[in-house]
This record gives sequence, C-alpha cells and structure tokens, in this order.
Amino acid sequence: MRSIKPVKVGSLTLDGKKIYVQSMLSVPSDDIEGSVKQALELEKAGCEIIRAAIPNMEAVKLIPAIKEKLSVPLVADIHFDYRLAVASAEAGVDKIRINPGNIGDMDRVREVVKICREKKIPIRIGVNGGSLEKELLAKYGSPCAEALVESAMRHVKILEQCDFDDIVISIKSSDVNTMINGYRLLAGQCVYPLHLGVTEAGTERMGIIKSAVGIGSLLCDGIGETIRVSLTDDPVKEILAAKDILKAIGKGSGVQIVACPTCGRTRIDLIGLAKKVEEATKDIDKDIKVAVMGCVVNGIGEAGEADIGIAGGDGCAVLFKNGQKLRKVSEENALAALLEEIDKL
Repeated sequence: MRSIKPVKVGSLTLDGKKIYVQSMLSVPSDDIEGSVKQALELEKAGCEIIRAAIPNMEAVKLIPAIKEKLSVPLVADIHFDYRLAVASAEAGVDKIRINPGNIGDMDRVREVVKICREKKIPIRIGVNGGSLEKELLAKYGSPCAEALVESAMRHVKILEQCDFDDIVISIKSSDVNTMINGYRLLAGQCVYPLHLGVTEAGTERMGIIKSAVGIGSLLCDGIGETIRVSLTDDPVKEILAAKDILKAIGKGSGVQIVACPTCGRTRIDLIGLAKKVEEATKDIDKDIKVAVMGCVVNGIGEAGEADIGIAGGDGCAVLFKNGQKLRKVSEENALAALLEEIDKL
C-alpha cells in the first residue's frame, strides 16, 4: 500500500481513503454568472472539487462568486503569473494549480508559498507532455514517462526548498501508456497525493475509453487520490464517466448494472429494458448490484451475486434475489416489478 502524506483541500482530505472526482469549468472566465451556473450543475452531478481558469486579475472575481454559492472546494488554475496565485489565495480559493518553476525567481515562489502557508492552501503541480522543459525534451527525445516525472519532481523540489509540502501532483499525458507508466514511476518517488487524468482525451466516446483504461488501471494499482475525466464535451459528462469508472472497480457508490449481451435465446426486448433500468436507477443512492439478463437458462446463475435482478422469458420475465427466484411477471410489468423490489432493499 502506497504511503501518502495527507493534504487538505477545503473540507476534504486527500489521504487515499476516498477518491475524489474533479472537473473544470468550460465557460469563459469573464462570464461570472455562467461560471456559477455551470459550477452548480457540476456540484449537483456529484463533482467534489471544481477547478476554474484564472487567466487574469479580472477572473479572480470568479472565486468569491463561486464560493458564495457552492460547498465544494474550488481550485484556481494559474500559469506563469505569481500575482494571480497571490490574489486567488487572498480571494479565498481552496487550492492553487501552478508550477513554481514557471513563475520566475525564488522571491516570487516564496510570495506564493507564504500566503498559501498562511491560509493553509495546497499547491498542485501539474505537468503534461505539452509543457515540458526544452532541456528535458532534448534529454529524453520525447515527452516520455521519465521526462514527466523528472519535470514534476523539479517543481516539487522548489517548494520543498521553501519548506512547503502541502503538495498535490499530476503528470498528465494524452497517450494512455505514457500516462500510466509516468504515474507508476512517480508513485514510487514521492508520498504526495496524486491527481489522475488522461489529458486531451478527446470527445465523449474515445475520451471515456482512454480515461477508463488510464485512470482505472492506476486506481486498481492503489495509485491516485483524485481523478478527472477530460472530455471535449459538457463537463457534467466528465463527472458521470468518473463515477462510472469508480463503480466499475468497486470504489464508487450507487447502483451498478449487470446485463448480458443477449443471444438467440432472448425473447424480450432486453436492450430496451436494460436502458430503462439504467435510467430509472441512476439517482438511487444504494450500493447495490442490479442484473438484467436475457434468459433464465443461465442468467440467474451468471448473475447470482447480484442483489436483485430480472431474467427474460418468452414474453415474460423472472425476478430473482441473491440467485433465488422470487416470481414471474409479464414483460410489460418487468420494469415496475424490478423497481418495486429495489425499493424494498
């Protein structure tokens, strides 16, 4: 088990006991009303940490506006300008994402560290393949895993030299293998919490697949304290995908659907029923496994570990619980009957 130095982000503690889901606002930073609206949508969807780009001093106004309406921690995403980090800290942000090696001399770094220490604000170091130092690209020939890790640890060393260790690290890559290998290397070199993500993963379909492989592999290794699924889409979809990844590896909450892929024995509209069950149970706050199977020949046995389930017949369906048959219902009443049994659990 990886040893982790606990780091507080607002009311949350990154210590490996829980994996927190993040996303980032995509509304232009000068649209405060739109940013607050999107932040509320993300919080409602289950986002636990929200990041906002702070490209200029005008954007700092986002921080109190969002903090007034939300209860989840807010992260200020800052590049190069240390003054934005200081102003964001003064405005009450919960975490700052900035690379100390990119903001100038050590006096500037110390100014950021000073206010972050005073206000107990952690700093996330964020390295990705597109922002590597030229000398590291020359040394390694490409933005490989080793280059990402060396870059991140350079930034870490700068903060440690300032006697600051409330640090979170991310080393994202758009290449899944590079991302996985990089985090595995990094996990063996530091005790700081790690924020996982496949950067620039793409549009919804492929972006979710890349993120599930990259993030899921590392979480199964016991690596990662926070995650973001980066999609070229509505950020609410990032939250839903992240929650599904956590459920798939047994680290999330809510209903998990088990459904067979259908075969020639299927005599009911299994695909339609499974989609209806998924939609009807998406907001149910019960940690249960629900099975939707195509037939009773082996469906009940295959889904015997499900808390509750339904298996199709010829125009009918059989309800079962923990592998034991409950009763037969018509195909028309299958969904209602299943939801009735779920309600009893």
